[in-house]
Amino acid sequence: MQRIFHTPEGVRDIYNGECSQKRKVQEKIHRVFHQYGYEDIETPTFEYFEVFSREVGTIPSKELYKFFDREGNTLVLRPDFTPSVSRACATYFSPDKEPVSLCYTGNTFINNTSYRGHLKETTQMGVERIGDESADADVLAMTVECLLAAGLTEFQVSVGQVDYFKSLLKEAELGPEAEERLRVLISQKNSFGVEEFVEEQKLKDSMQKAFTEIPQMFGSEEVLKKARSLTNNACALEAVSRLEEIYEIMKNYGYEKYISFDFGMLSKYQYYTGIIFQAYTYGTGEPMIKGGRYNGLMKHFGKPAASIGFALEVDNLLLALSSQKLISEKEEKPEVIEYEPQNRTEAIKEAQKLRAEGRCVALRLKKEAR
Repeated sequence: MQRIFHTPEGVRDIYNGECSQKRKVQEKIHRVFHQYGYEDIETPTFEYFEVFSREVGTIPSKELYKFFDREGNTLVLRPDFTPSVSRACATYFSPDKEPVSLCYTGNTFINNTSYRGHLKETTQMGVERIGDESADADVLAMTVECLLAAGLTEFQVSVGQVDYFKSLLKEAELGPEAEERLRVLISQKNSFGVEEFVEEQKLKDSMQKAFTEIPQMFGSEEVLKKARSLTNNACALEAVSRLEEIYEIMKNYGYEKYISFDFGMLSKYQYYTGIIFQAYTYGTGEPMIKGGRYNGLMKHFGKPAASIGFALEVDNLLLALSSQKLISEKEEKPEVIEYEPQNRTEAIKEAQKLRAEGRCVALRLKKEAR
């Protein structure tokens, strides 16, 4: 039998300086979570398939790692923390009586293709605020502080509002297939494709204009005014008002310079119901943070509650820090005390003394004495 010494496709070893730097960044982010009043939770690496089923609105079934237990139940490796934490919250807490603030760190597993070199196992850190309708701006502020704590100085948190798009969809009365096609075109920022598609649907002129403009509606707070001008839909206008309110609160935090808006941001996770956001910086083409409001998810687990959260992709963050030379590539080596057998006692005492002072010390028997 051939012995295999390399990892499977889509996973990798992390070692030496990279591993220690990853731990340090995680500690800094974890400290921010605690400063905002979030408590730690650990959920299982694998769950019943129903926790991540299509009804929940998570990733497609074909991208899940599925297997069976001895009773024949279908289990999956965790692809996303939000449904897991929501399930645990419904089991152990009462978000209808008091808001629940939970934070986590762990790995997720998605059986995607090797296209663009995406990893199949990644480390995520994140928070879930369950039972609170008013925490949008606070969660965005924490998003900014996590990135600042990690060492980034230049980044943007792009904020969208899925209710704006959903309100227009409801008014347009499109069928499910047409809705999905339009969602894909807008997500791809394909303005010409959207224009051609809405013309085929024979929508009224005002609806055609609104949908055609959405892919290009991103940027500063001026975009909010543009969004207002495109519709008289009460629900859509309420979604814009919510973004305006959030932006004013971000000014109180002093973080408004990190915030931009994108009405064409539409997640593949269907459980999002309000604001949705992603954080970007130089050095990586993928977002470092993804999050949003998901007021309907807890209903699936028997305890309806307004909820919001985000997941930080630690590996993407480290890539950005490295690309911007904001993280040291040099591994911190411990001090080494070499000793001969007859001097072992003195060497141990010296090492213990230095360790008590907070220094890192390794004991090593001299080569010639081994």
